[in-house]
Amino acid sequence: MKVLVLGGDGYLGWPTALHLSDCGHEVAVLDNGARRGYDDELGVTSLVPIRGLDERVTAWEELSGARLGVYHGDLLDAEYVRATLAEFRPDAVVHFAEQRSAPYSMLDRAHAVYTQHNNVVGTLNLLYGIAETDPDIHLVKLGTLGEYGTPNIDIEEGWLTVEHNGRSDRVLFPKRPGSFYHLSKVHDSHNIEFACRAWDLRATDLNQGVVYGHHTAQTGRDPRLATRFDYDAVFGTVLNRFIIQAVLGEPLTVYGSGGQTRGVIDIRDTVDCVRLAVENPAERGEFRVFNQLTESFSVGELAKLVADTHPCTEITHLDNPRVEADQHHYNVVSTGLAELGLRPHLLADTLITSMFELVERHAGRVNRAALLPATQWRLPGR
Repeated sequence: MKVLVLGGDGYLGWPTALHLSDCGHEVAVLDNGARRGYDDELGVTSLVPIRGLDERVTAWEELSGARLGVYHGDLLDAEYVRATLAEFRPDAVVHFAEQRSAPYSMLDRAHAVYTQHNNVVGTLNLLYGIAETDPDIHLVKLGTLGEYGTPNIDIEEGWLTVEHNGRSDRVLFPKRPGSFYHLSKVHDSHNIEFACRAWDLRATDLNQGVVYGHHTAQTGRDPRLATRFDYDAVFGTVLNRFIIQAVLGEPLTVYGSGGQTRGVIDIRDTVDCVRLAVENPAERGEFRVFNQLTESFSVGELAKLVADTHPCTEITHLDNPRVEADQHHYNVVSTGLAELGLRPHLLADTLITSMFELVERHAGRVNRAALLPATQWRLPGR
């Protein structure tokens, strides 16, 4: 199949492109370089050095014999999107090309507006581009479990059957997101579902949990193929941050009591979930939703896992900068990807230990100040 990976220079987009290429698909990547620009803005770089996109592509061709197509462009340019789709003629489009950080979206008004405009308008341009060039293209969109929030009921896989006043209907599961970033993903989901219903498009929405890990089978072949390792309080995920803090001898910073529970997934499973969705497309007119996680942990449980694995590690609790429930019900239904054949890697001491070794090699690149939260969900003075 021909697959266009949007955001193909990012933490997940790059290893996904390599995985799909390694599985025999003809792959091209599109990226506008925005993620590297956020590093410049925030003064923080990936823990693991990453090469430029063109150098990465050259290295992959040297090692695999497969050439990745490269498009440097922006989804906010609707004509560029349409022209790229018309030129490459993909069977599937994998959409990672969004600002992905909740704390970044909550920095201030400007960052909230940027996040919503970039994510929602870019996705709308993509939907129109698909509809106008080839409505048979399968859109695989990376969403987030954060769209759901933490309702006091089990989280179904995208849809919910509701009975009311003697009648029933199947509706999208109610969403209660916890940041302007997560809200942008909700808007995306509703816009994509409408486009499937109104224009007979086909789409799979992958509501993904928190991703951990750094290596895949492909990125591990050569240092030039390495993907990002974000650890800071804006773009870093919680497990990455804890592992950095443990190696540096810093206390693990748990927000609130640590009772907040989240679904998690290994990066190796993320790329394979995308492959499964691409190779088993939704039907025309179908908006298909998969909840993409393999396990669930509370933040406190993750901190304890790291502390138990690394000697002399302390855990400290900070006032929670976010507006979220400190303790809550959390049970996510996830059957679709398992039925397609996902065989998950579960979080284990061996993986945590391997990440310690990775951090130790690059510890001199850590900006310690960036480990502490600087974004507050509440407005000043509230």
